[in-house]
Amino acid sequence: MRVAATEVDIKHLMPAASGKSTLSGPGRLETVTLAAFRAAHSVQELSFHLSRDLTRRYQSERGDGAGRHVLFPQILRIVETYIAEKIEPGPATDRIDAFLSPYYGWVIERLVEAIRPDADAGEAPELPVLEKSRKAGSTGDVFFWTSRDVREVVKSHVNLVVADTAQWEQSAAYAIDSHPSVVAFVKNAGLGFAIPYLANGEPHDYEPDFIIRVAGRENEFLILETKGFDDRAEIKSQAAQRWAAAAKTFGHWRFEMARSLGQVRTILDAARSR
Repeated sequence: MRVAATEVDIKHLMPAASGKSTLSGPGRLETVTLAAFRAAHSVQELSFHLSRDLTRRYQSERGDGAGRHVLFPQILRIVETYIAEKIEPGPATDRIDAFLSPYYGWVIERLVEAIRPDADAGEAPELPVLEKSRKAGSTGDVFFWTSRDVREVVKSHVNLVVADTAQWEQSAAYAIDSHPSVVAFVKNAGLGFAIPYLANGEPHDYEPDFIIRVAGRENEFLILETKGFDDRAEIKSQAAQRWAAAAKTFGHWRFEMARSLGQVRTILDAARSR
């Protein structure tokens, strides 16, 4: 993760005999800190600025028809709560530093993904983002060549599971294939199923590991991610949960992330009882 410096030393560079710039030579070395920024602004003032930018971005990306005079007060309350409860300053940092780059953009990205319409209160629910140029996909359409290791499975229309890790995904695939909560499943390889998300201002596609059809529940599907270390795990999880909540026209979808084989089994055990 890129972290902004809280203190830097500045000095004019002088050319050395080699022609390269060097700090050695005349001139005073000055230390620049965030003290001036922190003294000149307040968290309340910058929360207003962030809420204004977030309102504009939310209307632009989500196509919300509500006026800014309606959205801004709601978003301001969300921003103030987020800054107060979710920002944890580290050593030599301050809560107000969250309004500096790159943190400012990260906060906006997280909140754009997290703010959802209240369908229970009558607001229009979100719809999943679909590709207009492609028809609905099916496991019957999967056909590709791979040089990776594969494993045979029983409950998948795609008869082989591609092994992307040395052991982790194979063990998870076996647990899924043999679990009574599973009617059918597929490893998300060659399907073209991806969930869009933003990270550091850039759009990305997240391809979760497994799609599972749950036994005993009509049109219920579980998107399961078997995750090791990933510094974008929270962002991907947030995007996947949002997509699952919006995909109601295609059945009931949920997203879960497992970080161990035991968690895979626990998630599957609970799938039928939800």
